[in-house]
Amino acid sequence: MRLSTSARRGVGALLTLLLAGAGGCGGSADEAEAVTSTTVRVLVRDINIRAEGVDCAGTGPYQYFHHRAAFRLLDPDGAALVTGTLPAGTAVAAFAEDLAVERVPTYCAFAVPVRVPQRTGYRLEVAGRAPLDLTPDSSEGPALVAVVPA
Repeated sequence: MRLSTSARRGVGALLTLLLAGAGGCGGSADEAEAVTSTTVRVLVRDINIRAEGVDCAGTGPYQYFHHRAAFRLLDPDGAALVTGTLPAGTAVAAFAEDLAVERVPTYCAFAVPVRVPQRTGYRLEVAGRAPLDLTPDSSEGPALVAVVPA
């Protein structure tokens, strides 16, 4: 089938519009939002008696902090940037002094490596609970930190 000159011009104009629209809307993969690596660190102050360094989970009113608890890292508007599950926590001494015993009062610390786009703030929601505000901290490498209870 052979197109007339005016039909060819119409098809050419249509293709030009379609290609311009496809290239101009939404940007390219090269323009994707930049992300950075950081670690979300949460210290759950549950004051439990454990050996330092063992796997742990939150106790008492913080039982929802545990291995496999669902989390969402949110931006200030509440949009989810990262979702996942918590790893096991690690018991850290609650006091700096050496108590000369095997089991000591501890807190349970969680660390989750994430990749996030730059935002003015971040919040962490764990197990559907109210989100916690995270504070940037670079004392041990790039991190977003929270202490529970605040």
